Amino acid sequence: MVGAVEQYLIDKISSEGTIHITLIDPEKVTLSQALAIAETAKISGTSAIMVGGSTFISTEHLDDVVKAIKREINLPVILFPNNVTSISRYADAIWFMSLLNSTDPYFIIGAQVLGAPLIKKYHLEPIPMGYIIVGEGGTAGIIGKAIPIPYDKPELAAAHALAGQYLGMRFIYLEAGSGAKNPVPQEMIRVVKQCISVPLIVGGGIRSKDQAVAAASAGADIIVTGNIVEDGQVRNKVSEIIEGIKRGKSQE
Repeated sequence: MVGAVEQYLIDKISSEGTIHITLIDPEKVTLSQALAIAETAKISGTSAIMVGGSTFISTEHLDDVVKAIKREINLPVILFPNNVTSISRYADAIWFMSLLNSTDPYFIIGAQVLGAPLIKKYHLEPIPMGYIIVGEGGTAGIIGKAIPIPYDKPELAAAHALAGQYLGMRFIYLEAGSGAKNPVPQEMIRVVKQCISVPLIVGGGIRSKDQAVAAASAGADIIVTGNIVEDGQVRNKVSEIIEGIKRGKSQE
């Protein structure tokens, strides 16, 4: 069953073509910083707030960050978990994600088994997502024990994405890794998008308008940026990325 947040995302994609989501890593921000980022990102046109990161953060601080954002920002807050410790009862939804190219069963299904009862108990909306680490992979690739898919193997990324869709995952995420030197290439985005019929999320290494243009024009449905909002230039950066997204969709 499609929940309210998932339907919101689908409707936004349908009306706008490609949307932007701001990722906030609670390990890297104070409560006031998290709130400032979320407020400014909303003003700049972001469609939702994702909260999570690749390394451990105290559950208490995670809860406080989510609550602070929810009190002030009228946007969906979606958890982006790295483990069962990244589940907060105060969020609206959670990406119920499987790391499809991990070598460790824990990140494919083990953590999900442990987390599912908590998600039900907290009445969080689970959004099924196939997570694929590509390129450098970054910290997420190391922690998740993934074999990153090389950028010059788009057909391999497409096969993983299609397998995820066939397993029932309703979103696919191509992740280059936080702070990646190079974002997911246009050709990989294009090949994956042509192969699947569910929304495609692209994140990692997107720092400029031109990179956003490239991702949107290649077929990304959601573009996620995180690191670019951690240097205090949230409004300028998010506005620049969203301008690039709009230009990219016009070039399709």
